[in-house]
Amino acid sequence: MLSRLPSLPANHLHQYAARLFAVMTLTFLAACDLAIPSVGSGNAGQQIDPSAPVQVALLVPGGTGNPAFDAMAASLENAARLGVSDLNGAQIDLRIYNTARNPAQAAQVAAAAVADGAKIILGPLDAESANAVGLAVSPANVNVLSYSNNPAVAGGNVYVLGKTFSNISDRLVSYASRQGINRYLIAHQNDLAGTVGRDAIATSIRAGGGTVTGIEAYTFSQQGIFSRAPAIAAAANNSGAQAVFVTDTLQGGLSILATSLNDQGLTPANTPLIGLARWDSSPQAAALPGLQNGIFAVGDAGREAAFSQRYEATYGQPPHPLASIAYDGIAAIGALAATGDRGALTAASLTRSSGFAGATGIFRLRPNGTNQRALAVARFLNNQMQIVDPAPLSFGRGGS
Repeated sequence: MLSRLPSLPANHLHQYAARLFAVMTLTFLAACDLAIPSVGSGNAGQQIDPSAPVQVALLVPGGTGNPAFDAMAASLENAARLGVSDLNGAQIDLRIYNTARNPAQAAQVAAAAVADGAKIILGPLDAESANAVGLAVSPANVNVLSYSNNPAVAGGNVYVLGKTFSNISDRLVSYASRQGINRYLIAHQNDLAGTVGRDAIATSIRAGGGTVTGIEAYTFSQQGIFSRAPAIAAAANNSGAQAVFVTDTLQGGLSILATSLNDQGLTPANTPLIGLARWDSSPQAAALPGLQNGIFAVGDAGREAAFSQRYEATYGQPPHPLASIAYDGIAAIGALAATGDRGALTAASLTRSSGFAGATGIFRLRPNGTNQRALAVARFLNNQMQIVDPAPLSFGRGGS
């Protein structure tokens, strides 16, 4: 996960920007040198008895001794149980296993869950653990729906449920191109999330017929942003970029970057920012001058609000930003089990083109293990967030 920026002296605008803090809703969980498990054809996956409850193993990051991850584990479990209660025509036998965010422990508990009768695995959190779990349960022909958004771990019997960078960048480029924007500068923090996000953005731009006018990186620190902002602004202006696509988050350096670029004369009215991360997790962000006129992706606003309100009414506190993913996993499993098909949890069924109705909108799983989510496009204008293009309610031929 990304850490917060170290504090450095700055003027009052930069100090204001640096104080903005929000829970990061777009995390990139790293995985290196992964061996993607393979279970073969579209029939891969356990057969179920449609007349009996489907046993689901929910892997959560509890047991680390870190209160934050214990709270996340509880929220994921709560959301999954909420999903079970919402099912119509399917019964789920949900069993909970703590992974302690340790790949070896995750693989061990997943293997034990399968030995106990689990037909599918929901979780774990980290990409490395998801890979380990996929390898551990592959001999038993069990599919894994992980919370990760890292496409490096997707494939074989492992699917990622998290919002992927490419899904977000595809949506934003598609919308921007319809507004006449086709020349982009990419600005990214020089870390793993930034570089992977950079590549996803560049791919989306080129696939959409646009032009990458330049790529600018900065060290992931306040001083790194301050020192590079003049060059980034100059590169955008000199290259004829119509927008600057940024990878950073509010928890990271986005607010400082937006303020610094605005200070350097890169005006949002002429060259708006486009964000790979969500910008609405902090109310103060909407008032930042550098983010005005910029766009970013969110889920279906109505479904997001309904899920959050129902969760809070049930459990007395807001859900963790990743909790909706556990709900989505249960929604998909339940929808398939309700069909009465013995092959409901096979790859062919999991990747049905119509997808599933989730907590934050519709989504579907891809045969390559990644996912596509129907996203809305939002803009900050006059210090307020506006939805400028609602999330699709079904997947068309292009998926949007």
